[in-house]
Amino acid sequence: MTLSPLPPQSRNDVLLTADTLDFARVINQTRDPAAGAVGSFLGTTRDVFNGQPVEKLEYEAYVPMATKQLHAIIAEARQQWPLHHVSIAHRLGDCPVGEISVVIAVSSAHRQAALHAVEFLIQRLKETVPIWKKEVLGNGTGAWKENLEALAHRHHTPSSC
Repeated sequence: MTLSPLPPQSRNDVLLTADTLDFARVINQTRDPAAGAVGSFLGTTRDVFNGQPVEKLEYEAYVPMATKQLHAIIAEARQQWPLHHVSIAHRLGDCPVGEISVVIAVSSAHRQAALHAVEFLIQRLKETVPIWKKEVLGNGTGAWKENLEALAHRHHTPSSC
């Protein structure tokens, strides 16, 4: 598949923040008059994990590496689909139940490219970006969780050692 050149004003926005994420703001910054579609993914903190009540998630990241890797996966997506704007925002620190932990938004001329790119980006984020999650339960106990996607990715990727 041959991709058309990037739109002249195409943009990549990456945000790692302890602040509350604003879904509408991310969507609006991703919109483009030349795009007929904006695809999105919104991840939130759910209230139960394995039958146990959840109080919050705590996210930590190695920010320089995470930022670099987010830009790298956006570049991968742009190799596969003709995208206008791409925005990825991820919460760091405490993320209480019901609050947004991650937003991905992609604009493209057509919905198929936008939706496929969103699915690709969340999968690659989970597999490769150094962001770690601790689930804190209602009783105050908690455990750092490894993404199953990252674990599977490591076991299927040849080691460079």
